[in-house]
Amino acid sequence: GMVLSVLVILLLSVLYETVKIGKAKVLRRAMLALPRSLSQEALVEQDEDGGGRQHDAAQGRWFLFHVSQTLLHVIQVVVGYMVMLAVMSYNAWIFLGVIVGSALGYFV
Repeated sequence: GMVLSVLVILLLSVLYETVKIGKAKVLRRAMLALPRSLSQEALVEQDEDGGGRQHDAAQGRWFLFHVSQTLLHVIQVVVGYMVMLAVMSYNAWIFLGVIVGSALGYFV
């Protein structure tokens, strides 16, 4: 039972690190989806050139990235609190499982 518990906690720690990296990648994609310039002049020029649809598409992509990042944040918080509660059991093996899982997740 203890080996299974340590293995589950190790996998939760790996999941925590994976979600953290995934959230950073989604943030990067969201930043790349934003228009280069958000100035009023650039937006007016886009509307005059018929680029309003491109602007709306960019806003839609950014919104989806923002929703994805929000969901990943919720998952990260939930998994983080679960790992914290496991560590608060004051079991040395569980603690080592968290440390090894975090190191392995970060490495991968």
